[in-house]
Amino acid sequence: MRLKRVEEVRRRHAAAEEGGGADRRKKQHEEGKLAARERIELLLDEGTFEELDKLVRHRCRDFGMEDQIIEGDGFITGYGLLHGRPAYVFAQDFTVFGGSLSETNAKKICKIMDLALKNGAPVIGLNDSGGARIQEGVLSLGGYADIFLRNTLSSGVIPQISAIMGPCAGGAVYSPAITDFVFMVDKTSYMFVTGPDVIKTVTHEDVTKEKLGGAMTHNAVSGVAQFLAADDADCLRLIRKLFEYIPQNNIDPPPMRPTADPIDRMDADLDELVPEESNIPYDIKDVIRRIVDDGAFFEVQEHWARNIVVGFAHMGGKSVGIVANQPAYLAGCLDIDSSTKGARFVRFCDAFNIPILTLEDVPGFLPGTAQEFGGIIRHGAKLLYAYAEATVPKITVITRKAYGGAYCVMGSKHLRCDINLAYPTAEIAVMGAEGAAAIIYRRDLAAAKDKAAVLAEKVAEYKERFANPFIAAEHGFVDDVILPRETRPRVIKALKMLENKVDTMPRKKHGNIPL
Repeated sequence: MRLKRVEEVRRRHAAAEEGGGADRRKKQHEEGKLAARERIELLLDEGTFEELDKLVRHRCRDFGMEDQIIEGDGFITGYGLLHGRPAYVFAQDFTVFGGSLSETNAKKICKIMDLALKNGAPVIGLNDSGGARIQEGVLSLGGYADIFLRNTLSSGVIPQISAIMGPCAGGAVYSPAITDFVFMVDKTSYMFVTGPDVIKTVTHEDVTKEKLGGAMTHNAVSGVAQFLAADDADCLRLIRKLFEYIPQNNIDPPPMRPTADPIDRMDADLDELVPEESNIPYDIKDVIRRIVDDGAFFEVQEHWARNIVVGFAHMGGKSVGIVANQPAYLAGCLDIDSSTKGARFVRFCDAFNIPILTLEDVPGFLPGTAQEFGGIIRHGAKLLYAYAEATVPKITVITRKAYGGAYCVMGSKHLRCDINLAYPTAEIAVMGAEGAAAIIYRRDLAAAKDKAAVLAEKVAEYKERFANPFIAAEHGFVDDVILPRETRPRVIKALKMLENKVDTMPRKKHGNIPL
């Protein structure tokens, strides 16, 4: 009897590991996709994965499902180590019922999500599913809702990562949408609420799956995804890279990374990198790479709202989140998309104890009816709200323009920023000198015979009085005016000084961010 049980254990384990069979795994490979177990092996540290609920079976007995029972029911769940730290993972196996969600495999996901929350460790979901298992009706739909609830309860407590490595449609898309970061694989993954066939029937639009919900669409057009991977292996490598910067939970500090890059390193080339003229573009990423450890910058959401740059780096070995206006795109103006992008990133950093470094060069909010009708007031307020709400160390460096309301929004002293520095090229004013002079001196200009000469004189006068960092410094809104070459050591010293910072919010259930 005992030998018979041992053989049964082995048989069931082998059946679970076989999944949908060799032919279906071969088809996955032919489509450029790895099998579910292969993905977990690449994601986690070698040999550390411990599977849970490997022998779970579905309980559906309708539509012939009683004759189609596979151990594990198509989802692989468990835990392991990622860079030596605990992590929980689930992977949908498309070779078993198209990776469809059932009542039982939803419970498998919920179980590891509950364990992750109790133990303060991240959850990583590898999504490759045709959606809810239609043979189960409301039971599978209820499984989605159970997962959504746990996504919400875990938000801001443990990092939640979603990798879309195949189809993800209908209600299934809302779990990734609640998580912190969404990774997609080019040409093999897609997300949408309603597919091309339904859209063609209802709205008569003819669109392909790739254009509707492909990886580039969601990385560059909708902003739903934060990372674009070339293939499955690249996607899993990027996830591992992300975990070099983020902590286990909202209590633990972010991971340190040893570096030989000197803390007091100065870079004389920075003195010439930012043009003095406010209308000449430059790439803010060149500034970022020159001041962070080893020039390593891990950009987030690179392809969407490119007028703002966000991402992670280390400075003096400490993880920092960087938010920077990008003068090389739309002159660095804030608009609807960049405000939302920046606000989401700031809130993630604040939730997980990651200091925020802001590099500011912003001429204002993008004008136009499309922006006003689209609600730039509400969306711009999201970024303002996020900065004001954040209690982590906040350091801002004004490299050049800081005009109008955008000056206030981008980590100003007035929003509880701890250290504010400015380059000599900084211009801190209500608006640009030309526009300001035209308004302030409009009577003089109206009476002048040589309007161009008078305007040039008044513009120069306004620049001398206001388009510099010294007035702000005199009022304490800027803590110091520094040479660009000093940026790295000054920021690292500020981070060291702020490492024990404690700031609080008024007692409340939660704020009402202008969504």
